[in-house]
Amino acid sequence: MTLVEAAPAPARERRRMAVPKWALNVISVVIGLGVWWGLSLSGLDIPAPPVVLSRAIDLIEDGTLGGDVLASLRRVLAGFLLGVVAAVPIGFLMGWYPPVRALIEPWIQFFRTIPPLALIPLAIVLMGIEETPKIFVIFLASFLSCVIATLQGVVNVDRTLINAARVLSARDHTIFARVVIPASSPFILVGMRIGLGSSWATLVAAELIAAQQGLGYRMQAAQLYYDLPTIFVGLISIGVLGLIMDRLLLLAERRLTSWQETR
Repeated sequence: MTLVEAAPAPARERRRMAVPKWALNVISVVIGLGVWWGLSLSGLDIPAPPVVLSRAIDLIEDGTLGGDVLASLRRVLAGFLLGVVAAVPIGFLMGWYPPVRALIEPWIQFFRTIPPLALIPLAIVLMGIEETPKIFVIFLASFLSCVIATLQGVVNVDRTLINAARVLSARDHTIFARVVIPASSPFILVGMRIGLGSSWATLVAAELIAAQQGLGYRMQAAQLYYDLPTIFVGLISIGVLGLIMDRLLLLAERRLTSWQETR
């Protein structure tokens, strides 16, 4: 047996991660910027990073970028949170009660096959052109991702744990609170992360609905004038905001599921 094989797992892990994770992240960002700059210098019709940075500074100074970020964040957070609040209890009911699952699941699967963007014309007709249809489309994207994850989390709860709780005379509400919810929480949090990504992915199309502010609206307006730097500013802003929100959810996931064994 070699020394590497004999070393305990944490020691091997530390040896493999000789370079800190944050340093690898910085290296990755630098490489990405280098590739982007190289592509712009190679003749492709894309703006170089300094041009995009200059445009971002202009948009920040005149308040345009701040207003667009706030408008988009407001829509994404409203749609995402409403989707999660609706999806979690419905997912629990579907997973815990087979008759409820049989009644609701066909409709969930039916709407999952319809892209939320395809519902934009219907949303405009039924809800007008104010904020409601924009938030509804984002809500639907978040809801469908989160409800399936919650359902899967409840279905995957180890039956041994439930049976052991019943042997100890635990009632259904106690089993649900002490066994089902903790055991399914990792699935719910993953579903929330997927739903958050779907919400941001739907944002640009949602802001087609008579928006006057927002990152998606600004990118679509810039497209008319072939304003590539503004489009890149919008893309990067959406990516950065989405990444920050995803990291916050990941941090919450680690804290709430610290009892789990990890590899």
